[in-house]
Amino acid sequence: MALDPTRTAVVVVDMQNGFCHPDGSLFSSASDAAVEAVTDLVSTAREAGARIVYTRDVHPPDQFDDSHYYDEFDRWGEHVVEGTWDAELLDALDVRDDDLVVEKHTYDAFYQTQLEGWLDSHGIDDLLICGTLANVCVLHTAGSAGLRDYRPILVTDALGYIEQSHKEYAVEHADWLFGETTTLGEIEFE
Repeated sequence: MALDPTRTAVVVVDMQNGFCHPDGSLFSSASDAAVEAVTDLVSTAREAGARIVYTRDVHPPDQFDDSHYYDEFDRWGEHVVEGTWDAELLDALDVRDDDLVVEKHTYDAFYQTQLEGWLDSHGIDDLLICGTLANVCVLHTAGSAGLRDYRPILVTDALGYIEQSHKEYAVEHADWLFGETTTLGEIEFE
């Protein structure tokens, strides 16, 4: 898979303490296991000249107090609460000043964030999407990207998940409906 680095961004979804560190509120060992592949992808893409985006799932403590229906704390318990260690990006990530860090409050990194405007202003068309969880925030962000006419490409060996079947579902669904899939070894920059 050959990509133009000037028109490509790596979108690293929610690689935060709460999901990837053993002391996190919603720790998944598969998310922890994906860290090395994610950092390898970022390093390769950065070296080629591609842009890097990190998303952070962050919830103000009272975010769902007046919710009619959508309440992640009810579904998952309190997690990645604003201002906590849980909500911070992993120390293992190489976040730089020229990277974009998107703070989001839902599964979708495009919903009420600056992501779309930033991608458009930088001439980005292709998104290499990695991170966690494959069937939740990764899938919703990739689907939203596809609906906005970006080319979402899930990097299958750089995805975290709770159960293997969740990852398989996300990868198959994305590949069939709105995007593409690849592995680290198949990515080349022109």
